[in-house]
Amino acid sequence: MGIEALIVFPLAGIALILIANFIANLISYKSENESKKEPYESGMKTIGKTWIQFKVGYYLFAIIFLIFDVEVVFLIPWAVVFKQIGAVAFFEITVFLLILGLGLLYAWKKRALKWE
Repeated sequence: MGIEALIVFPLAGIALILIANFIANLISYKSENESKKEPYESGMKTIGKTWIQFKVGYYLFAIIFLIFDVEVVFLIPWAVVFKQIGAVAFFEITVFLLILGLGLLYAWKKRALKWE
């Protein structure tokens, strides 16, 4: 793989994204209905201001949840082929879990897991 690949792959990726967005914009249904632009929650009209700030801790909590949710996605294929791969798989998953455990410890020390 040469320098050409370092240029062609990113350009191809950008081109595919632009083409997909162009086609989606071209064939998508467009509605000029004003009621579609109104904010709502659970199908009910809002009362008061609709733009409110959320505490950043909620976002951190959600991101940490997603990280450990994705971890489970990696653990399932590992568990399926564990007997075939052997000790190498055990060592690799130990390092993987150690890194995630350190991330969890860091989040715990920073009190990112405290729901207030």
